[in-house]
Amino acid sequence: MQPKCKLGFALCGSFCTFSRAIAMMEALREDYDIYPILSQNAASLDTKFGKAAEHLQRIEEICGRKAILTIPEAEPLGPKKILDILLVAPCTGNTIAKLANGITDTTVTMAVKSHLRTERPVVLCVATNDALRANATNLGTLLNRKHYYFVPFGQDDPVRKPSSLVANFEKIPQTLISALQQQQIQPLFD
Repeated sequence: MQPKCKLGFALCGSFCTFSRAIAMMEALREDYDIYPILSQNAASLDTKFGKAAEHLQRIEEICGRKAILTIPEAEPLGPKKILDILLVAPCTGNTIAKLANGITDTTVTMAVKSHLRTERPVVLCVATNDALRANATNLGTLLNRKHYYFVPFGQDDPVRKPSSLVANFEKIPQTLISALQQQQIQPLFD
């Protein structure tokens, strides 16, 4: 039996998408050995979408291991080649901006930076209300960078939130497969 592909699954603070992200994490555990990574906000903030401690407990149960919660814990991911692929789902506008500008001040941004040291694929599952305004430039920058791949995305509510983009979480599995082959899944706009 062939060993499972090692997937880093990083969550940022787009709390309204946590239920979809955690459901996808549960589905992916059949095919991947999952290493959970949470930003400080994802790991510590209680919101109307749930309690941080409950999310963390559920994530660690699904993955069968403790989550990576600090910058020092995330730093060895790249040099030790721990992961085959890294998924950031949800990936907030804040994280997109930091990645586009080389800012490494959270657990998730350190995980991405470290993972990219070995030129391995990073998949971003966008969920942000400002994607077509303040973050449009940053999104464009990452679309043109090597080793970044995107889960197909589209406007989630063009009338009430015309600048918002959310990825189609159901297309994460196909996007991961394509990214492992160094290809961007198409079409990109869903």
